[in-house]
Amino acid sequence: MRVLAVIPARLGATRLPRKPLRLLAGLPLVVRVWRRVVDLDIAAAVLVATDSDEVARVATEHGVPVIMTAASHTSGTERIAEVIGMAGYRDYDAIINVQGDEPFVSRQALLGALRIVTDGQHPIGTAAVLATPDVLDDPNVVKVAAGDDGRALYFSRAPIPFLRNSDDAELQRAYVWQHIGIYVYTPEALSRWVRLPANPLEQIERLEQLRPLAAGMTIGVALVDEPLRPGIDTEQDLERANRDWSAFTTGSL
Repeated sequence: MRVLAVIPARLGATRLPRKPLRLLAGLPLVVRVWRRVVDLDIAAAVLVATDSDEVARVATEHGVPVIMTAASHTSGTERIAEVIGMAGYRDYDAIINVQGDEPFVSRQALLGALRIVTDGQHPIGTAAVLATPDVLDDPNVVKVAAGDDGRALYFSRAPIPFLRNSDDAELQRAYVWQHIGIYVYTPEALSRWVRLPANPLEQIERLEQLRPLAAGMTIGVALVDEPLRPGIDTEQDLERANRDWSAFTTGSL
């Protein structure tokens, strides 16, 4: 199957201004993410989609293929949907969405999400890691509950599964799944997703994946058995990433 990976990038982040162009180990973050996805050798093509002339210019200077998209998009999903509607990008069987702030994106997570789609299990795939219960009360950590077949039941910033009885604490630990914000879609699923109206659950939780879930679309969740390396959202995250980058690239992290 032909696989396309798209990295949506915009300059509008508030917690880390000009995020795609901030430097990670001497290179713009968006370039680092692109190189990481290319090195994983999962997709036939990897490109950046942006509405920023500056991001496009800097990425192009580093040899990164760039597609210019509309400034009106409210999510990376919408930006990627515009790309696959363009001539030259309509014949891919699966599309990977890797956020532009995920330079540590995992091969295992991407392959797990991709296989959900390419094996025909579900039209949308994503990934999660088994987390410790202390993340449950952190609204910045998105949790997912899944069925026995790996199908997502719900995503939430709230503590799910909630521990009603302390006797079940050991059982709970096996079901605290922290969502990894990558997605793989069939072209049809992606096109349907962006045509759906915004859903109240999506608006309340500020989680766009609740839109297709509420509409009856199924999302498969690949459980990844490795430590989660978080993305970059703040100045502190960027400082940590710069400290860790050498160890990560040599395999000692």
